[in-house]
Amino acid sequence: MTPTPAHLGYRWPAEWEPQASVWLSWPRNPATWPEHFEPVPGEFAQFVRLLSDYEPVNILAGGKEVMEQARSLVGDLQNVTLHDIPTNDAWCRDHGPTFLGMSQESGGRGQGTEDRGQRTEDSASTQSAIRNPQSAIPPALIDWGYNAWGGKYPPFDLDDQVPRRIAEVQGRRIFTPGIILEGGAIDGNGCGTILTTESCLLNPNRNPHLDRAGVEGYLRDYLGTRKILWLTGGEIAGDDTDGHIDQIARFVNSTTVVVSVCDDSTDENYGPTQQNLVELQVMTDQNDQPLNVIPLRLPRPLFCDGQRLPTGYCNFLVANGVVIVPQFGDPADDEAIRTLQPLFPERDVRGSPSLHLIWGLGSFHCLSQQEPLP
Repeated sequence: MTPTPAHLGYRWPAEWEPQASVWLSWPRNPATWPEHFEPVPGEFAQFVRLLSDYEPVNILAGGKEVMEQARSLVGDLQNVTLHDIPTNDAWCRDHGPTFLGMSQESGGRGQGTEDRGQRTEDSASTQSAIRNPQSAIPPALIDWGYNAWGGKYPPFDLDDQVPRRIAEVQGRRIFTPGIILEGGAIDGNGCGTILTTESCLLNPNRNPHLDRAGVEGYLRDYLGTRKILWLTGGEIAGDDTDGHIDQIARFVNSTTVVVSVCDDSTDENYGPTQQNLVELQVMTDQNDQPLNVIPLRLPRPLFCDGQRLPTGYCNFLVANGVVIVPQFGDPADDEAIRTLQPLFPERDVRGSPSLHLIWGLGSFHCLSQQEPLP
């Protein structure tokens, strides 16, 4: 049987753990922001400039025109590296890899030994790690399958190749589970507990052959998961991902979760968000300890060309020394920063404009993928 990442001593680090860099994909597809694309690269560049003040940023900007625009807007930043790797779209959280870290026990944990049809590359180093579990295991990533949220937005062939291209650039080992999974669909506390939603991970437009137990098996084998918390309230209005957790609820430390909440009973978000809040309040972590649950109030409804947009503050990005929070020109913008700052006492909580980016139905977390330090 092919050893799984968990068996070899890998785990999925929490977002607040030290990072080597953040990976982004330059916005290039006008169809993602129909009739409103022109201001998007500039607003994206503002995000990059803020992020690069705190840590290195790698940007996929393949193709002559895209590379020229990226160079003109952020090419002067010392902390930014542009890669000539093409993509179909900008949502690196979902088409990018899941970077793995090392567990405290560097191998031989006895978890996840079942063969689920995965491919593992660099088999010589794999066998070495099995023979000598205390030796350092090589940097690795997971190349999940990607189908643009259930085949909604073809083509996505270039996006699906991104994890492999990044692995080639960095010389990383690749684990390929052979199932569809977007990064925005899962959120973890770094200790073995993962938050997700039934509406996304159990949706037949991803992996129709898998039931809940099958999905949980992959999360355990590949991410070192010990406990999976399933929310059933449903997605934020305007979301097109079938309910990505990074719009709904996020860990901010190993025991605390913030959750998007609507307090207007006439709004369509009221029922789903209140249900998610109630469910989280009775959930426990991997040690069966209650979660500390903090509401993060949604802004007022925002529309573009008659379409409701999935505005919310759970789509923040945690990086080295900073938490970057989307801002929508709403009074709740400042309230979100005031709510989050005490939860990240050693980081700056900074707002960055997302009024144009959100027209593409996502914001900073959707656009980014953190790479933990080895």
